[in-house]
Amino acid sequence: MSSRTVIRHGLVITASDEIHADVLVEDGRVAALATPHSQSWTADRVIDATGKYVIPGGVDAHTHMEMPFGGTRASDTFATGTRAAAWGGTTTIVDFAVQSVGHTLREGLDAWHAKAEGNCAIDYAFHMIVSDVNDETLKEMDHLIEEGVTSFKQFMAYPGVFYSDDGQILRAMQRSAENGGLIMMHAENGIAIDVLVQQALARGETDPRYHGEVRKALLEAEATHRAIRLAQVAGAPLYVVHVSATEAVAELARARDEGLNVFGETCPQYLFLTADNLAEPDFEGAKYVCSTPLRPREHQASLWRALRTNDLQVVSTDHCPFCFTGQKDLGRGDFSRIPNGLPGVENRMDLLHQAVVDGRISRRRWIEIACATPARMFGLYPKKGTIAPGADADIVVYDPHAEQVMSAATHHMNVDYSAYEGKRVTGRVETVLSRGEPVIVQREYTGRAGHGVFTPRSTCQYLN
Repeated sequence: MSSRTVIRHGLVITASDEIHADVLVEDGRVAALATPHSQSWTADRVIDATGKYVIPGGVDAHTHMEMPFGGTRASDTFATGTRAAAWGGTTTIVDFAVQSVGHTLREGLDAWHAKAEGNCAIDYAFHMIVSDVNDETLKEMDHLIEEGVTSFKQFMAYPGVFYSDDGQILRAMQRSAENGGLIMMHAENGIAIDVLVQQALARGETDPRYHGEVRKALLEAEATHRAIRLAQVAGAPLYVVHVSATEAVAELARARDEGLNVFGETCPQYLFLTADNLAEPDFEGAKYVCSTPLRPREHQASLWRALRTNDLQVVSTDHCPFCFTGQKDLGRGDFSRIPNGLPGVENRMDLLHQAVVDGRISRRRWIEIACATPARMFGLYPKKGTIAPGADADIVVYDPHAEQVMSAATHHMNVDYSAYEGKRVTGRVETVLSRGEPVIVQREYTGRAGHGVFTPRSTCQYLN
C-alpha cells in the first residue's frame, strides 16, 4: 500500500541548513521539500508543525541493550530500549554484539541478531566487540564488513573479560586498515586501574566515589595516546568512545592537528553530571557508576569546547542501564562490583537541545553531533541522519518551547531511577516517524515491536 504524509509549516533543521519548508513523505522515504504553500500535495496524513522544529531522527551510535556485565545484564531489552529511544527522538541505534573469549565473532553476532530481531520499535545496526584476536577472528572481520557490520570495538580495560593487549589491538587495526573497518576503542589503562582498585579496597575505600578516583583521567589520556599511536603505526582510522577527560581530549586534538583520522565521542553524562554525583551519600552514588567515570566539573568546559571545534564529533549515550535495586546494589561494600553503566537513550536529544537553549552549541551543531555525524561515521548516511529526498523518513517534530522535568516516574526506559532526576529542560519530542510510520503521535506511542529492522552499514564516510 502506497502512503503519503505531509509535514507542514515547520522549521526544517539539518546539519547544514535551517529552512521553513513542507516535507513530503512517500512510501517510507522523504520525497520532496518545498517552501510552505507552494505545493498542493495531497496526503493520507497531514502533520501541522507550526512553531515546531522538523529534525532528522537521532542516531545513537553507542547502546548496550541486554548487555551482560558483572553477573547481571542491562535492564533494557531491545523492545523496551528502542521504544524509549523513540520517545526521546532517536530513530536508529547502533548496539554492540559481543564476542566472548573462546568463541567466534559469528556466534556473538548471531546471538545479538536473535535478541533484536522482531523486537525493535526503530531501526538498528550492530558494532562488534572483539574480545579474542586470533587468525580466525581477523578473517571473520572481513566477512562481517560484507554483511554491513563495519566497526569493531576493543577494550584497553577490563582484564580477563574484554581486554586486548597492544599486540592484539595492533593486529586488529592492521586488518581494519586493509578491509575498511573502523576500530572503536575503550581507552583506559585497565592493567594499572586494577592495581589501584585493589589498593583502594585494601585501604577500606569501598564507596562508589572511589570508582571515579581509581579510574584516573591520566590513565584515560595514556590509553588514548597509545591507541592513537598504534592506529598510526597500522595506518588505520580510530574512534575513541566515551571521552570524559580534558587530558584525553588534548590527545585527540593533537592527533587531529597532525592530520590523522582520529575521532572522538562523548556522552551526555560527562557533559551534565560530575564526580559529585558519585559521592552522593547512602550508596546513591552507585547510580552514577560508569566507565569511563564521571569527572570533576572542570573537565566539562574542555568537552564542550571540543564539540564546538570538532575535536569531538559525536554525542552518543553508552546507554547501559542497571536498576539501583537488585543490580547496582550488588556492589554494596565493594565499588568494583557495581555494574558499570547509566540509562540515557531517552534523554540525549533533549539534553543536547538544552545545550542549544543555553548557548553552548547551535541548532545545526545539535543535529550534526546527534544525527548526521554518527550516521556518516558509521556508514548510514544519507539514509539516516538528514532530511533530504531519498533519505529514510526518520523525522521528529520537536517542540522547542515545551518544558519538562526528567524523572524515573515519567521516562520509558526499563530502569528504576533517572540519572537526571528533577532536571528541568526546555524542548520535547512531539511526533516521531520511523521510515514514514508514526511511532509517537502527539506524545502517544503508536509504534510496535518488529517495525524496526536491521540496517546494514557501509564503511566510515567521515575520513580525511
